[in-house]
Amino acid sequence: KINEHESKTHRTKRRDGDRQKKKRRNERRKGGTRAGEGEEDLQAVSEKRERSKRKRAKSKQETKDNDKDVVRLECLSPEELEKLKEAVDERKKLIQSLRGKPWAMKKKLVTLRESQEFVEKYEGALGKGKGRKLYAYKVLMTKKWMKFQRDFENFKTACIPWEMKIKEIESHFGSSVASYFLFLRWMYGINMILFGLTFGLVMVPEALMGRPYGSMPRKTVPRAEEASAMDFAVLWDFGGYAQYSVLFYGYYNNQRTVGWLKFRMPLSYFLVGVGTVAYSYMVVIRTMARNANESGVGDDNSFNFSWKMFTSWDYLIGNAETADNKFASITTSFKEAILEEQESHKDDNIHLTRFLRVLANFLVLCCLAGSGYLIYFVVRRSQKFALDGLENHTWWERNEVNMVMSLLGMFCPMLFDVISTLENYHPRVALQWQLGRIFALFLGNLYTFIIALMDEINLKRKEEKIVKFNITTWEASLYNGTVSENSTASPVTIHPADVPRGPCWETMVGQEFVRLIISDTMTTYITLLIGDFLRAVLVRFLNYCWCWDLEAGFPSYSEFDVSGNVLGLIFNQGMIWMGSFYAPCLPALNVIRLHVSMYLQCWAVMCCNVPQERVFKASGSNNFYMAMLLVILFLSTLPAIYTIVSIPPSFDCGPFSGKNRMFDVIHETLESDFPPWFSKVFSYASNPGLVLPFILLMVLAIYYLQSTSKSYREANVELKKKLQMQNEENKRKNKRAALKAQMDLEEARMTAQEQQRNNNASVQDQESGSLNSNINKEY
Repeated sequence: KINEHESKTHRTKRRDGDRQKKKRRNERRKGGTRAGEGEEDLQAVSEKRERSKRKRAKSKQETKDNDKDVVRLECLSPEELEKLKEAVDERKKLIQSLRGKPWAMKKKLVTLRESQEFVEKYEGALGKGKGRKLYAYKVLMTKKWMKFQRDFENFKTACIPWEMKIKEIESHFGSSVASYFLFLRWMYGINMILFGLTFGLVMVPEALMGRPYGSMPRKTVPRAEEASAMDFAVLWDFGGYAQYSVLFYGYYNNQRTVGWLKFRMPLSYFLVGVGTVAYSYMVVIRTMARNANESGVGDDNSFNFSWKMFTSWDYLIGNAETADNKFASITTSFKEAILEEQESHKDDNIHLTRFLRVLANFLVLCCLAGSGYLIYFVVRRSQKFALDGLENHTWWERNEVNMVMSLLGMFCPMLFDVISTLENYHPRVALQWQLGRIFALFLGNLYTFIIALMDEINLKRKEEKIVKFNITTWEASLYNGTVSENSTASPVTIHPADVPRGPCWETMVGQEFVRLIISDTMTTYITLLIGDFLRAVLVRFLNYCWCWDLEAGFPSYSEFDVSGNVLGLIFNQGMIWMGSFYAPCLPALNVIRLHVSMYLQCWAVMCCNVPQERVFKASGSNNFYMAMLLVILFLSTLPAIYTIVSIPPSFDCGPFSGKNRMFDVIHETLESDFPPWFSKVFSYASNPGLVLPFILLMVLAIYYLQSTSKSYREANVELKKKLQMQNEENKRKNKRAALKAQMDLEEARMTAQEQQRNNNASVQDQESGSLNSNINKEY
């Protein structure tokens, strides 16, 4: 009925138009004998009036048509309304899928305009009576909700930090390079949480509610150091005023509560230190489980190139820059797929390959032994310099351990990369071997550094005993002197800067870690600017006037070192976990470092580096990164736990001064703030007789779950093989059926041709027989 009504209205409009044209012709014929400009003006005015009349009549007719449509829609039956709703829904789906249609643009625009007019005309009037407004309101709110969801998804994508930069890098350099920047962004998020905990629960309460600077000896620069407390060299080594601030452990007071909030500072300091490590364990293990779950699904590599060729392009792209990135991403994915196919069909000499791999491992072991001996030699020299007094030596001699560790971390990965060319591994396997070797190098360097710190801590503890005895003697002499002069006089007040104090070994440990982080950061940035930027500039501008092709030969543009940068991030984070208990400023420094590194390295990759010659997929690399991060987390927490549990804290600095062990703050809190039964329950729960069976049960549960997951993984692999074999068997069956059908078709065609020939022969025989009979009759 609606279509009939539309056709009728179209016919009436055409009739009105024809009548108006006839009137104009008649008027022109009547006024054809007239001439003059005045008559033309009158004719133009009359035409304008007629146009306005026609527009008014047209608008009135449209309103009448709409009213008639509404009246007709009210008269429609429920079945016809359902059909109309289906027609509206079909037009909506056509509008959504119109952009992907392989039509001409003119046809698309006409179809879009007609569909939109149809939807706007009939969508809001499908209800009956009072329900029409409700239905129109529902339709409007549905549109608004869909638009809000689309805008919110775009907003969430825009809120992901550095998402577009990482996508651009992945499209040009492959997923292996992009995996490093994804890992860096993940590390940035972890350090933001650690910084929030440390800054909000330790540094800010002490700065706002604790005793101010200069009120006590631990918060005051000694008199002997005041002259050089603001020198740049002293502040660069985090001494002077930086040492006696909230940046380090020794500044914090051992008051049980501080401020009007009665904030428990020692308890908060201890719980934040333990909580950061526990949170890090939880996040790393959760991320590993999620990555294992995602990678356990597996990829179907059947018709890999066909899928990439015919389904990779996104026809909804409307931005030129996005199209360029998508084109580069498809090209890079083809390179990765070609490499995977080549590696799966590679056939090498097994004996030569084994010999070269044994030789490469021997060379790597020699490098590791040499670096370990060099660090041991430098640490022994630094201990001698510490006994002689660091102020009597040069800057290099004072920072020799940090600089040697940074230089080894910079040059040894390059040497390992050269050695790895002998092994001829798959690039993904070669990356894992390279990561393992650099991991062993950094781990040896880190634990050598920790051993040196332990020796220095023992020296500080011996010095602390001597200082403690001297302070006791000094207090006794001061008291005896004041009493002998006048027993009723008030005690002598001494400025905090003049009070003798012991060596705070916790602050010393925090300073060493901060210096190591700063030196490692400076070495990384200088290497980036010199090794990548200046190298690219020289190759770019000297290539025109050089003897050979600098881009194709030596030195050429540098490739992005994925393994070295990943291991640098991992060990830098290990030092943060190890030293943040003694230097609460370390998470803040690491956040700044990672933020700058993201922008600087993204710029260096896009401007100074070239894609790798063998681009490969990094499907399992992220979980390998997490496994190494979990190992370094475990190894970095061992020294911190040892110092907390075994070594007594300093007697005159830090929130745990005056206690035998740092964890005594837990027993003190339980005894003071909780009922006696709770402290008894806690003491029973912390009994080794209960803790050890609980740990054993956890180990058994982990082993059981790991065995179960391994069996499930093997079952999934077997099921995938069976499905693949079934798929191949179905392909063979279909091929045989197609061949049989083709043969049957050929046989049918041959039999049909033979029958046709026989029929033609019989017809010819009949014609010849009839012809002969006719001839015989004539004769």
